[in-house]
Amino acid sequence: MHPDITSEIEFQTARSGGKGGQNVNKVETMVQGRWKPAASRLFSEAQLELLLQKLAHRLTNNGELIIKSQAERSQSGNKALVIKKFNALIAAALTRKKSRIATRPSKASKEKRIDQKKQQADKKQSRQKFHRGDF
Repeated sequence: MHPDITSEIEFQTARSGGKGGQNVNKVETMVQGRWKPAASRLFSEAQLELLLQKLAHRLTNNGELIIKSQAERSQSGNKALVIKKFNALIAAALTRKKSRIATRPSKASKEKRIDQKKQQADKKQSRQKFHRGDF
């Protein structure tokens, strides 16, 4: 499990589009979270290196990771969604990919494949029309 980065996220709010009626025009419900992984003190060097490598395509020129949410009608709901998205991204970035172990097909599977190929060839052979010179 990774540490909670909520204390390092800088939140900004703005007026949101979408559902909410007149409430949308009055209240700043859209929440945008900014986090600089390179400046984080919650992760080890190895974890930071892995994070920066995996999230490189999502970082801005300033090295910030920006996530926004405007799905909820309340600011607190959108803030919770932003935190949830950050945690999901970090968890996905910190999980190591399982290395593939090379395997070979078994003898039975090889024989089964060859038998199927022979059956298919016989089936197609039986569909051919006979010519006078074949006999």
